[in-house]
Amino acid sequence: MTSRAFSPPALTSSPPAMDAAAEAFVAAIDMGSNSFKLLLARSLPCGRFLPVLRLKEPLPLLRGAAFSGETQTRAISALKNLTLALDPHPVQTLRLVATAAIRECPNRSELLTAITTELGLQVHVIPGEEEARLIYLGVLQFLPVYERLVLLVDIGGGSTELLIGKQGRVLFATSLELGHVSLTENFVKNGDFIGLRRFVTEVIGKSGFVEKSRELGGFEMAIGSSGTVRWIQKAIARDLIDGEFRMESAFSREELGCLVAKLGMGEVDKVRALGFSNRRSKVIVAGAVLLFEIFNALSINEMEVSLYGLVEGVVSEMIAKENVDYDWGANARWRSVMTLAARFDGEHWMKSAIQCVGIAKEIFYGLKRCYELGDISGTPISFDEKEFECLEAALLLHNIGKTIGKKGYHKHSYQIIRNSGHLHGYSSEEIKLIALLARYHRKKFPRNGHGSIQELPAGMRQKFRVLCVMIRIAFALQQCQYMDFEELEVLHAPEGFNVILIGVKDTLFVARGLPVAAVIKSELKPELEHFEEVFHKKISLSFPQKD
Repeated sequence: MTSRAFSPPALTSSPPAMDAAAEAFVAAIDMGSNSFKLLLARSLPCGRFLPVLRLKEPLPLLRGAAFSGETQTRAISALKNLTLALDPHPVQTLRLVATAAIRECPNRSELLTAITTELGLQVHVIPGEEEARLIYLGVLQFLPVYERLVLLVDIGGGSTELLIGKQGRVLFATSLELGHVSLTENFVKNGDFIGLRRFVTEVIGKSGFVEKSRELGGFEMAIGSSGTVRWIQKAIARDLIDGEFRMESAFSREELGCLVAKLGMGEVDKVRALGFSNRRSKVIVAGAVLLFEIFNALSINEMEVSLYGLVEGVVSEMIAKENVDYDWGANARWRSVMTLAARFDGEHWMKSAIQCVGIAKEIFYGLKRCYELGDISGTPISFDEKEFECLEAALLLHNIGKTIGKKGYHKHSYQIIRNSGHLHGYSSEEIKLIALLARYHRKKFPRNGHGSIQELPAGMRQKFRVLCVMIRIAFALQQCQYMDFEELEVLHAPEGFNVILIGVKDTLFVARGLPVAAVIKSELKPELEHFEEVFHKKISLSFPQKD
């Protein structure tokens, strides 16, 4: 099979947009107690965002201490490095938020004034409860927990945020003066582990969070979102206790307790042996003990880990303010599809799946524009973002059955999607639709009376057939061994629609003595006939050369 020229860069790791003009680049910087973090993201109208650039500048700041001239210089230098990285990108909005260390700094105004004077940047110093809320919004972009009552734990260098939330609303939040940097300085370095546990327990008790949690009826699940929690999960996932590697992203109280015991008194060699970096090794003991005491105080049995937190929450809120219909679950659904696809990415099949998505995107939104601009009657579906999301998911997952066997792999893909339980945030009907689209992307075209189609609700059967036609054309174009083109466009034509393939190479080997265009038309003929059957309009192919 020849390589394809058509593979839009944006689709290598991002969902497509309704209209390129509606996309925007937004950036956020989290000025934390241990480092400054930058996230540049491309926002999409559907509610998803694509992380384009992530950078981190290590800069430990001790909570409650005044910033020296050297510290201020390093902070400004770190921000300058981060903002310079944004120069090549058309960033519409940049927001800087500062947390515990800067919040509690007695001479913070000097630093903030210097940042504004030298860099022209405005820093928003946010209170602990606001920090917790934004972290919660970030978690919603990673895990499909919008409808669940969740407990959020975020351990930072200068403070720990605790929150109980549901449906994007904060029911209760507090910021504890407990951070892994300050606890390390005040207790771990002095070898005072009894004092560390006593102090942590005392601060948690005085916060009233345990009592408030009981008043709210507890929580359905606990989530940790900080770097400390992620490093702990990685160490447990290596399963050094049992000597086997594990893939779960959650860990139990018992597993955390075993890790705390193995960390011992924080001897460097022992900590490094557990897989912690040199920098993280210095503070992980305090973080692990703190988290274990939180588990005990709040009776947490298991914690799920989110890779998203404060900076993603800032970005998502900026995007949501510009989009009244923002879907808080869109990113979490997208991640579940990509995670499942990556899990079965044998022989790098995802690359061809992404190429199919690129082609399907142009067909879907090209037809949408034709119906809207051409005032064509009889629109077969609503052409909304949710429908393309199902089409996109099916294309990204259509290859995963090959891990079982290449013969009949489309049927294996169907079974994996239906039964894996890994597509989070989708309704049962949507999962059926995605599975059926993957099942029928090739081979026999499904008829209305087919048994498997009857599994879908009546209103979804027509949607399935329309999307099925699109997925089959996209797959056929991607698979065509003579296909190598640069652009695809769909236009309204007198008898229906015209798919224009621009820049088709004319130097390829031509089978049976026919022109490349004739071979492509011949191979796509069955799918074009299926299109006419479903849409009740003809569709043709054109092959103009670029000037």
